[in-house]
Amino acid sequence: MKQGVIACAPMEQVVYGTPAAEAVAAEAARIGANRVFLLHSGTLDRETDEIARIRAGLGNRLVGSSADMPPHSPRARVIALGQTLRESGADLLVTVGGGSITDGGKVARLAAKMGWTDPAEMEPHHMYPSEDGGIVVPPVPDPDIPQIAVPTSLSGGEFYPLGGSTNEVTGLKQGYLSRGMGPRVVVLDPAITRHTPEWLWLSTGVRALDHAMETLGSLLSNDYCDGIAACALELLAEGLPRVKADPEDLEARLKCQIGVWQSMIPIVAGVPMGASHAIGHMLGGVAGVAHGHTSCVMAPAVLRFNAPVNADRQARIARSLGAAAGETAADAADRFIASLGMPRSLSAVGVTAADFDRIAEATMHDIWIRTNPRTVDGPAAVRGILESAA
Repeated sequence: MKQGVIACAPMEQVVYGTPAAEAVAAEAARIGANRVFLLHSGTLDRETDEIARIRAGLGNRLVGSSADMPPHSPRARVIALGQTLRESGADLLVTVGGGSITDGGKVARLAAKMGWTDPAEMEPHHMYPSEDGGIVVPPVPDPDIPQIAVPTSLSGGEFYPLGGSTNEVTGLKQGYLSRGMGPRVVVLDPAITRHTPEWLWLSTGVRALDHAMETLGSLLSNDYCDGIAACALELLAEGLPRVKADPEDLEARLKCQIGVWQSMIPIVAGVPMGASHAIGHMLGGVAGVAHGHTSCVMAPAVLRFNAPVNADRQARIARSLGAAAGETAADAADRFIASLGMPRSLSAVGVTAADFDRIAEATMHDIWIRTNPRTVDGPAAVRGILESAA
């Protein structure tokens, strides 16, 4: 009989289907926040009235706002935001945007708590793989400032207490974890996501698909997490093509958002991801590839790499994706991703063979390369996977 522990996120609630401006104002009042700082997408602010409506809803509770958080949440920007939060006396951070804004907000709240003023001060506190294949999680305190997250993409970080920030010197994306670092409230507003570029919506949806596929492929999962991951796959497999066909289909958008939430529950519960996520982190940090595109390119390649050791578990992935008779999980994933018009090779996202050694070396420092179902025993194995996706 299996034994284990399933961890649950300390998130208070998820508000879904309510306009973001209305939900954020109501939640700020419920929490009792009087000094709210807003970190948001610059594009949403410039090209829509969504951010203006959120500002208006917060009224005199709002003490400041910023759109200054680049992709992959670089350390220097995270520290600058942490200093701003301290100086403004913020008692609530609201983030509105994609995964980098959500993650940047999470780590900035930690930076505010720790009093960091220099990126080098972050170095002792990030997670890293140990020599014996485990994961070292240096203890960090829970941030004092709570967060409300309004995601506009499908990256899923709003449901996870781990925050990622990129070391600009090494290019490594590094994780910081405390149970209280995740957002206190998540607002799922399908309508606000209509402004998200199609490529970003669909590609981050594939990343959520990858969360679920790496759960179902993991040798360290359990029945609880497998069931939730399979449902996530089914919701995303239905919702993503519907949104591509009709961007105004709000029901399909909400299916995608709920699918993302479900895809994250196993990760929060303690199921580790594998090589697709590990390589993906470094494609982002080292080569600047967008989060979603990393899974579009790597997920089928990693499924093929892992099939010799987990083909029985991959059969459920194939079924959830509506695979034809005899079609493997990798083939079904490849077909589905291609049907969304997403890139299917490293060359399509600007990564060449000249980058492979650096990416392979960096991947061996990722926390999830050691928990891949099939052993990845060094950079040469990673390079082999990269070559198969070239």
